[in-house]
Amino acid sequence: MIFSQSMRRGLVAAATAMLLLPGAAMAQQANDAQQPGQAAQGADISDSHLAAARDAVTAIHATDQFDEILPNAATQIKSELINNRPDMEQQISDMVDDAAIGLAPRRADLETEVARIYARIFSEDELKSIASFYTSGAGEKLLAQGPLATRGMLQAAELWSRGIVRDLRQAAFDEFRTLNGGAAPQAGAEGAAPGAN
Repeated sequence: MIFSQSMRRGLVAAATAMLLLPGAAMAQQANDAQQPGQAAQGADISDSHLAAARDAVTAIHATDQFDEILPNAATQIKSELINNRPDMEQQISDMVDDAAIGLAPRRADLETEVARIYARIFSEDELKSIASFYTSGAGEKLLAQGPLATRGMLQAAELWSRGIVRDLRQAAFDEFRTLNGGAAPQAGAEGAAPGAN
């Protein structure tokens, strides 16, 4: 396939980065006002800095993808246990649900750890800028419509890559014929030569 999986992954990564560029640009503006070397590194993260990180993480929905981990695990574990004792389906289901509910508060641990990661990378002002943008109308639209834009971009890039490869192949084979006294390259090396018929 001309449009390889690695190219597709690269474009997805680029599209993801594009989603974050507006926030990063705003954060850079805030960072320009700071002294060099004052990046948010180190273990001492103030409460206000951590709060700003939590707001940014919430604004960009950074951890939403993890919401289904506990429910999915509960469903899988129920299935495994019920397969062993189908006669105890209700008791097993209730038992696993109770255990899952007991573990649910640990979701906050993930939020805190992710906020700390962001706080180590971004300054408090940068995080406030990120949260401000992504809670604005434009930021919310970017988050909501970003996947649609990414799909469209991947489709456009795939069409473009097919066309550019086709045209390059045609131009190269035409020039080869000129260099080769009008004879087309042998078709065995890389598929049939364009216009060889």
